[in-house]
Amino acid sequence: MPLRLLAALCFMLFAPALAAAQDGARPPSKCMAIAEALPKVTYANFTPVAGQNEGEVVITYAGHSTYLIDTPAGVRIATDFSGVYGGNPPPRIATMNKAHRTHFTETPDPAIEYVLRGWNPDGGPAYHAVVVDDVYIRNVTTDIRDWGGNLERDGNSIFIFEVADLCIGHLGHLHTKLSDAQIGAIGRLDILMVPIDGGMTQSLGSMSEITARLQSSIVLPMHRHSTPMAEFLGMMGDGFAVDYRDSRSLTVSLRSLPDRPTIVVLDGV
Repeated sequence: MPLRLLAALCFMLFAPALAAAQDGARPPSKCMAIAEALPKVTYANFTPVAGQNEGEVVITYAGHSTYLIDTPAGVRIATDFSGVYGGNPPPRIATMNKAHRTHFTETPDPAIEYVLRGWNPDGGPAYHAVVVDDVYIRNVTTDIRDWGGNLERDGNSIFIFEVADLCIGHLGHLHTKLSDAQIGAIGRLDILMVPIDGGMTQSLGSMSEITARLQSSIVLPMHRHSTPMAEFLGMMGDGFAVDYRDSRSLTVSLRSLPDRPTIVVLDGV
């Protein structure tokens, strides 16, 4: 069965199950509906079916690793939130990672309704499966390096935001390559936010391999520091188009995804 058809069938089977979050169970994800059966697959971009498009998402680069995601229902999410970027007005949801203080804050604004930490302060992996109006947020944990160079289990989370039939992934402060199991747990990503600092997370070579394997329709670089953008773009090769924008915001829907995988460089990145 063609992968796109299989994905569409899985969506029709699992989409109504988001209500399971109200009972404390992780809702089935349409983005990973085929992942467990096909853990080594390279996920194809999803072709929209008439009537499935549920609106537009606005993604804005706030700074560092913080992107703002505004959903059709008006929910604002800030990724890797430290309080420096994207806090005025406060988002309704903030995700964080603990690698450095530029990716989290110990004193989030009390106006933020949901603070989702990518690590578990009590030990073990963090676990998030949150439905807020029109967005479902879940996470896949990865290990991070501490200041001594040792790996700390489950210190980072890749957050996935499922909204308006789109699957949006933020890699956080990713220090390790992704296993087949992690790729399967992530599932299909239409939009990927990827750090390209060249070494504080991973080398550009390693990060470009991860990006190519996830094969998202839109790639949004972040966490660039002084890395020349051309280095990352060159490693991605001719399989990815490049789209420089003079705006910090991108409006996107499932139907408007590019036919060819495209690296979109927003103003400020």
